[in-house]
Amino acid sequence: MDLKGRNGGEFCRDGDPSETELALYDWVLEHQEVDTERAAAHLGLDPDAVRDALDRLRRSGLVQRTAGDPARELAVGPEVATGAHIALLEQDIREKQRQIAGIQAAAARFAPAYQRHAACGARGVEVISTLDEVRALLNRLSLQCRDEVLSCQPGGGARDHEPMEDALARDRPLLERGVRLRTLYHHTARFHGPSQVYVAAASALGGQYRTSHELFGRIIIFDRETAFLPTTDGAWGAVVIREPNTVAFLCGLFEQKWETATPYANAGDEGFAKVAGELDRTILQLLSAGLKDESVARRLGMALRTTRRHIADIMDQLGAESRFQAGVAAARSGLLDDS
Repeated sequence: MDLKGRNGGEFCRDGDPSETELALYDWVLEHQEVDTERAAAHLGLDPDAVRDALDRLRRSGLVQRTAGDPARELAVGPEVATGAHIALLEQDIREKQRQIAGIQAAAARFAPAYQRHAACGARGVEVISTLDEVRALLNRLSLQCRDEVLSCQPGGGARDHEPMEDALARDRPLLERGVRLRTLYHHTARFHGPSQVYVAAASALGGQYRTSHELFGRIIIFDRETAFLPTTDGAWGAVVIREPNTVAFLCGLFEQKWETATPYANAGDEGFAKVAGELDRTILQLLSAGLKDESVARRLGMALRTTRRHIADIMDQLGAESRFQAGVAAARSGLLDDS
């Protein structure tokens, strides 16, 4: 491809010059004249090819007429040939740079307003990527909490001793200074030793705990002002929300589930039989809706092995040899109906 200047000249930009052009340029420099017939004979090239090469050298500015004798042509240095073309390009570049600077200057006048509103948005939502940072902020907000903590903790038996101990160490000062603490668990927490120990200790200090067969997700809310949600990548980070409308919506979601949840009871109390029956009914409802074992386990916060054991026990109680038969038997007995 040739690069054409505003004066009609051009210079090769893409690809190398041909061997004929190089040979002819060298011959003209050596003989200080332009004679295509002699050059073709001397170089052993086709005269038409030499004439085409001469035309390209002229257009490129590598062969020019002399100022003292316009009838005479000579080869000039590449820097002379390219100087005019480069000057034109540099002029275009300077003009483009001037236009860019103008666009940037005009856009910069809008930056303060954008940054002001962006800062407001950043104060509303914050993503924390590491578990240590999450725990540090939870501990700080616990110390600053004045009135209430709402918490939904799915998973039940999936929680281990260390997080339970951390939670009790964080919650004890809250309860002792009169902060209201309410927590939702899956029903499976009733059968989980560390959860039972934690709930017993915290309930003695005034904490309130309820369980449900299904929960909407993990959440912690301080003073109806700051909410913690899990990140979607499955890591131990958190999304911290301080935007008032969003926090109010999450509080309403918690209250709605709290009203229908069952107060936490020890394994030997009457509540055990109630939640066990509700758990079996929920499993049957989820299976009848076509959910696989893995999906049922996630919805109920149970280990997959435990879920499959429950399913096997239910089928045995119903005298069913297949899930289809279990569904039919459950429907006939009214187990799939809402209470």
